[in-house]
Parts: sequence; C-alpha cells; structure tokens
Amino acid sequence: MSNKIEGFNFDQRHGKQRVRVARVWRSENGRHSIVEWNVGISLFTDSVLAYTRDDNSDLVATDTMKNTVYAKAKECVEELSVEDFAIRLAKHFTSLYQQVTAAIVKIVEKPWERVSIDGQPHEHGFKLGSEKHTTEVILKKSGALKVTSGIEGLALLKTTKSGFEGFIRDKYTALPDTRERILATDLTASWTYPYESIYSIPQKPLYFTERYLSVKKVLADTFYGPPKGGVYSPSVQSTLYHMATNVLKGFPDIATVQLKMPNIHFLPVNLSNKDNTIVKFEDDVYLPTDEPHGSIEATLSRFWSKM
Repeated sequence: MSNKIEGFNFDQRHGKQRVRVARVWRSENGRHSIVEWNVGISLFTDSVLAYTRDDNSDLVATDTMKNTVYAKAKECVEELSVEDFAIRLAKHFTSLYQQVTAAIVKIVEKPWERVSIDGQPHEHGFKLGSEKHTTEVILKKSGALKVTSGIEGLALLKTTKSGFEGFIRDKYTALPDTRERILATDLTASWTYPYESIYSIPQKPLYFTERYLSVKKVLADTFYGPPKGGVYSPSVQSTLYHMATNVLKGFPDIATVQLKMPNIHFLPVNLSNKDNTIVKFEDDVYLPTDEPHGSIEATLSRFWSKM
C-alpha cells in the first residue's frame, strides 16, 4: 500500500522467507504421507511508524510468522494441497491482524515421491523427484483472492521429431536449417485460477493437487505426442503454444497459463584431424550444453481473465 510521507510516496511490506517445514500424516492402516514446503510470507500493512518514528508497536514480528507456519502445519490433521495451506496462512494473517491489508504467501513443494518395492507402493518409503510444485496466494483483507499454481524444473527431451527452418537470415546467421534435432527444455509453468474469494473454491479434498498432476500430464503429453511416432515440432514456439492451448482447452477452471521453455542445445559432434575423420556426426553423438540457451516464453489467457 502506498503512503505519502514527508512529500514522498512510500511503499513497504515485510515478511519471512525460506521457512522450511515438513508434515507427515500417519493413517490407521499404516500408510504415511509427507510433504516438504519452503514458505515465503509477505505482509502489506498500514504500519509506517517503524520506518519513520522508530515505533514497532504495529509490526508483526517475522519470527512470529515463522512460528505460525509450524503451528498451522500442526493444525492440518488431514492431508491437504500446498495451495490450501497457503490460503490458510494468508487467511490467518489478514483476519487476525488489523494492520495487515493483504498477504502474499509463496510456497515451493519439494517432490518427495512414494517408492515401490517389487511393484508394491511402500507404506512409508519415499524418494526425491525432480520438478517442484509451486504456488502463490494473494489475499486481501476485503477477501479478494488470487491463486497461482505452477511447476519448476520439469525436464523434457525427445531425440527426434524436431526442427527449425525458414527463420530470418543476415550476415550474422550461422545456424543451418534442420528438420532433425534433439528438442530439450527445462520447463517452468504457472497458471491462475478464476476464483475471486476463498468461498468460490471447489470444496473437494486435494482439488489443487489433482489439478496440478493433470496439468503436468497435459503439458508432457503435448510435448512428446503419441507413443508411436510422436509429433513434429517446427519450433519451440509452436510446441509451447500447443502446450498452453491444450491446458486452457482441457481445464475450464484455469484462467491463464504462462510457460517458460529454454531451448537447451545438444550440439552435433564432428571430430577430425589432418589425416582422417575421428567422429562423423550421423544423428548419434552430441555435446550437451546448458548455456547459452534459447529463451522462449509466452502467456495465454481467456478473454474474461483478469491478468
């Protein structure tokens, strides 16, 4: 919130970042579940006296915010999604403290996945996966809500059915046209829901978790195409667009989707000396690189969406 102080516009917020918490649920049948969350909290307040008058009487201590994360995790006696936990935290801060006008809660969920032994899901054994489930909840004291979910670090690669040709050429262009290359990316995706208050969210256990898994599947399936034959990608841009449109077509409860897809290059290897060719590239030996890489991103939203 902007305040006018001594002839200046003054915006401020304060919070606690990188609060790590793990929560285990133990069912009566012996099956355990675990989540590990990295929580960030930012509170917007009307309190400026701590900045201008050395008066802390209106401040919520950041240590209190940290302790609140652990206390609220304890109160969650049933398994819940990371989005629901973020909403609970935001609701707590905006309702308990008169000074707080809005709260932003960002959480990254570490991907602990249940292991299987001899084809059977283990009751209490987990392994660390790769991509992370993220969320950002913005809640105002008025009740106005914005929920964003996302994926970080979803590594995708296919060894064929990818090309890039017909692009602008000038005196600095060295890249040849191709219809055969490796396509690889480290996807970051985010999507927003249309719910404008807590009370408009579907009252379904683990609703957000199920939607996250479904969106992740649509993104990956669109990238790869059918198991037999796949699908041709004429550019990362084209593949990104089809991935985004399939998310909006498949899920009417998603208002916008943003995708960031770095084009991670696998360079053909050709080696020769003055006498003979040591390695002749035949779509088989590559040099994997991670920098520099192409940077492609876009946002797709419905006409009625409030960006």
